[in-house]
Amino acid sequence: MPTDTNPAGDIFGGWLVSQMDLAAGTAAAFRAQGRCVTVAIDSFIFHEPVIVGDEVSIYTKIVQTGRSSMVIHVETWRRARNTKDRRKVTQGKFTFVALDENRKPRPLPPEDGFDMVTA
Repeated sequence: MPTDTNPAGDIFGGWLVSQMDLAAGTAAAFRAQGRCVTVAIDSFIFHEPVIVGDEVSIYTKIVQTGRSSMVIHVETWRRARNTKDRRKVTQGKFTFVALDENRKPRPLPPEDGFDMVTA
């Protein structure tokens, strides 16, 4: 939306980072089966701007897990309005930690294949 743009008419980078953090947080909470927090954002790259009116799609993949942590690769793609042209605009790695009811790190539960796509 226009309120999310910089003076050049491109979407604010911070808005895009926040959307990516929300997507990664959803994947993290699903894998951890509970509350998680962002503890780091590494290797963030902006490839090109997002323009007002673009459709934005965000994809996540858990690429590493530790005792209580997860590293999630996040990519954002844009599709220009009224076209089929899709282009990757950002990517980054977000690290999350699973928390218990006292907001302390807790072990991740065993994997249950949640990230497998089935038809």
